[in-house]
Amino acid sequence: MNKMRLAIVGAGPAGIYAADLMIKAERDFDVEIDLFDQLPAPYGLVRYGVSPDHPRIKGIITALREVLDRTDRSDESGEDRADAGGTDRQPRGSVHYHGNVRYGEHIGLEDLKRHYHAVIFATGAIRDASLDIPGIDAEASYGAADFVSWFDGHPDVPREWPLDAKQVAVIGNGNVALDVSRMLVKHAEDLLPTEIPDNVHRVLDQNPIEEVHLFGRRGPEYVKFTPLELRELGEVRDVDMVIDERDFDLDDPYAVETLMRNKQVIVLSRIMNKWREDQKLRESGDVAPASRRLHLHFWSKPVEVIRDDQGRVAGLKIERTAPDGVGGVIDTGEFEVVPVQSLYRAIGYFGSPLDEIPFDEERGVIPNEQGRVIGVDGAPVRGVFATGWIKRGPVGLIGHTKSDAMETIESLLEDRENWWQPEQPEASAVVELLKARHVPYTTIEGWHRLDAHELSLGSEQGRERIKVVSREEMTSVSRGE
Repeated sequence: MNKMRLAIVGAGPAGIYAADLMIKAERDFDVEIDLFDQLPAPYGLVRYGVSPDHPRIKGIITALREVLDRTDRSDESGEDRADAGGTDRQPRGSVHYHGNVRYGEHIGLEDLKRHYHAVIFATGAIRDASLDIPGIDAEASYGAADFVSWFDGHPDVPREWPLDAKQVAVIGNGNVALDVSRMLVKHAEDLLPTEIPDNVHRVLDQNPIEEVHLFGRRGPEYVKFTPLELRELGEVRDVDMVIDERDFDLDDPYAVETLMRNKQVIVLSRIMNKWREDQKLRESGDVAPASRRLHLHFWSKPVEVIRDDQGRVAGLKIERTAPDGVGGVIDTGEFEVVPVQSLYRAIGYFGSPLDEIPFDEERGVIPNEQGRVIGVDGAPVRGVFATGWIKRGPVGLIGHTKSDAMETIESLLEDRENWWQPEQPEASAVVELLKARHVPYTTIEGWHRLDAHELSLGSEQGRERIKVVSREEMTSVSRGE
């Protein structure tokens, strides 16, 4: 084989890392990679799943962009490197981006088999995990994923969001719960230096929020926050962090002997202890209170969403828990109701099934072994692989996706004898297919146009960037129409 054609469905970090690692892998053949994404713009979770006030994300985007901008000069000239130098030709590779292309609608598995030797699915997890408690379907009860998509300007969610509650509950003890909480209590004017969409800023500017209550069923040493995320939360202007001292008084030998040996847990505890000291100063009257408050509730298990007469969220009933001595919790039978008018569950994301691809409905992932997709018969599905959250579930940070992709690429290269034998492996054949089906696909050059357009919109208002939200406008700008 002189050339391999690889399709990757999903142009977020997982898909782009897989493309980069495939290009760099030791092999004896050239590789052409086509990245497909359902959105007109690349980067997936980095663009649409992380709060706009995280400037460090720009560094990740820079690295991902370098992969998408990869070109092979020898391909452009039509010359073989061996022709110029007389040495053995080295394997080459290129990456091509096709945005605004939906797998299962614009292109299917049989199309991929016709044009590629293998496919890697890197479609992520964008749905909210369910929480099975009474009243969770009340009006003003939301999934965090939907809210994050809204404030990140995802083109497939409504432009408005009903921010009309003064007291709000957020269920979860991970970074997404922190992002949601921070965006709810942060003053809209403080978000202007970010790439927040105009429609989102307008809604947040009218937010009547006074209090956010963040709930976790285990203790403060068990949280899944990263120290940086937690520290940022406490730095939000005009917001007081409110701590319940009962949550720090429970006797938990397991936490002391096991968790407190972890450097990250030590840093997290130090941050929260600082907030406890700040709270004592406020209570003494030495420090003026802020206009907004964020309450952290630990050892609190949600058991019911209380509704009012109109079926809207009116409160969250929680049961106090206690440590069981081995890292878990036990129920205490003590119940409390915290008055709130809306609720967000941030307890994890969940993958979505894909046409003609095996799917584990309980875990929300594609069943696989080291990235090899496993069929209902328990055997690997020929030519089909997975990476990222759709492979392992929504765990770990963005950086963990790279090592995950490495495992999948190694499996793919080991399975060379079981790849598909495409009938039409020419790169032009896929482009012609999309054109024939009237798919308004976008390219990496189109992304450059959209990127420049968003930067210019921001410049006009003295901001770095204003993100375009409409799919139609994104596509039109990208295609130069």
